[in-house]
Amino acid sequence: MAQIKSVDELDARGKRVLVRVDFNVPVKDGVVTDDTRIRAALPTIKKLVGQGARVVLMSHLGRPAGTGYEEAFSLAPAAARLSELVDADVVFAADTIGEDARAKIEALKEGQVVVLENLRFDKREKKNDSEFCRELASLADVYVNDAFGTAHRAHASTSGVAQLLPAYAGYLLEREVATLTGMLDEPKRPFVAILGGSKVSDKIKVIDALLDKADTLIIGGGMCFTFLLAEGKQVGTSLKEEDWVERAGAMIEKARSRGVDLLLPVDVVVADAFSEDARTEVVSVDEIPQDMMGLDIGPRTSAAYAAAIENAGSVFWNGPMGVFEMKAFEAGTKAVALAVAEAAQADTIIGGGDSVAAVNKFDLADKMTFISTGGGASMELVQGEVLPGVEALRA
Repeated sequence: MAQIKSVDELDARGKRVLVRVDFNVPVKDGVVTDDTRIRAALPTIKKLVGQGARVVLMSHLGRPAGTGYEEAFSLAPAAARLSELVDADVVFAADTIGEDARAKIEALKEGQVVVLENLRFDKREKKNDSEFCRELASLADVYVNDAFGTAHRAHASTSGVAQLLPAYAGYLLEREVATLTGMLDEPKRPFVAILGGSKVSDKIKVIDALLDKADTLIIGGGMCFTFLLAEGKQVGTSLKEEDWVERAGAMIEKARSRGVDLLLPVDVVVADAFSEDARTEVVSVDEIPQDMMGLDIGPRTSAAYAAAIENAGSVFWNGPMGVFEMKAFEAGTKAVALAVAEAAQADTIIGGGDSVAAVNKFDLADKMTFISTGGGASMELVQGEVLPGVEALRA
């Protein structure tokens, strides 16, 4: 299999370097409210700027219709934030492959940066349209992919353009792939995997894959109620996927047969409504009232999960334990986050998505070994899928 070339192998001086970054960041009132993904791209950007490249950054933001400009999804705020974080001239192009983009790229001096407008304003991006790929490729001499968060998408900017230019992996993408595959191939033991979130159907492939790798698998979040149904429990009005109960039961049996310690809640916080000010109580999973829903794991479960995490050699965490966005239901997720942060001897990997939001909410990000920028991409890599954005770099 062809090797992926690192940006370290690129002599970028004077070259126009087209870089796919992941600037899909939250924006409110024209201001970036969380710049984590922009900061994650800085090592590659600074390397290219330092070498004297003419740097052209492209990204998507949100889910525009693909029929042209939409102010709510403009990358202008991301470009403004980048200009505050990097010691280089940063300009913003009002289009992606149009006159403004081409004029600003033409005017770039060595060590300067232009940020193109949202790729997804053109519907051809998501279709990996060959003509759009050619137009993107015509903007530059070299291509670098540093957007791990979109590496699971076969889009023009992540896959197609890599076939048309000399292609390299940026530092972020390299580190994401190396860290996640290293964890799966040679984890420090015991390897504890923690999975939360709402639906078994979204995580079943990941559960299946991790049962082949982990020593302990901890289940929380809304999907735990489908597992509890598989164990014959009653779950009241909790979120459940009755079509997936049999499959959840098969996963419980697989864990037993492989000697994996599969941990499910023993108590939960139930509420009479999906609301911050709902009436709540802590109950055993054997006593969930018919008219109430589980919205967090309970204190006994939190303690059991923390104990399992305490002596881990490796920890992989994806998905919250409850509705942590509401203070009434944050305790379980906070307890797990603290346990992961305090597992000093462990390699701790936060697998993107809501887990990252939780770690940031509880101000624990600096206590983690590695925080992935790609929720969907992380999950697909863990479950053994080929990532088009990574494979395209092997061409």
